[in-house]
Amino acid sequence: MEKKSKFSFNKTITEFTNIVQEGGWKVVYVHDLQETMARNNKEVLPVKVLELCSPSHAYSILGKDEWRTFSSMMPCRISIYEKSDGKTYVSQMNIELLGSAIEKEMQEIMNLSYREVQNFVSQILES
Repeated sequence: MEKKSKFSFNKTITEFTNIVQEGGWKVVYVHDLQETMARNNKEVLPVKVLELCSPSHAYSILGKDEWRTFSSMMPCRISIYEKSDGKTYVSQMNIELLGSAIEKEMQEIMNLSYREVQNFVSQILES
């Protein structure tokens, strides 16, 4: 899913990071793909992928042996990037859709996480 941010690239990163932290989540890592590409002699517009974690949701999943296989989908990822139109965009996977194919209790945790992240994202999108 892709939506347009109401802010510039850098302000989107800053605002989103603050919103996530105020919501009790953590930004555990930021992948600067523009920088990575530059190190490989490739030039692309700004793009960062933020890895987000809700410690309580993560514990619910990682605390059960039978759910540890879902650790490959953790943490949640949000991509913030600029396109050639000069606008900044935010994209993410539709985890709710993916969650419909798994056990109900696990699906509930994934859907809750998805809705919380959607709330964070909605605060930086154009109206």
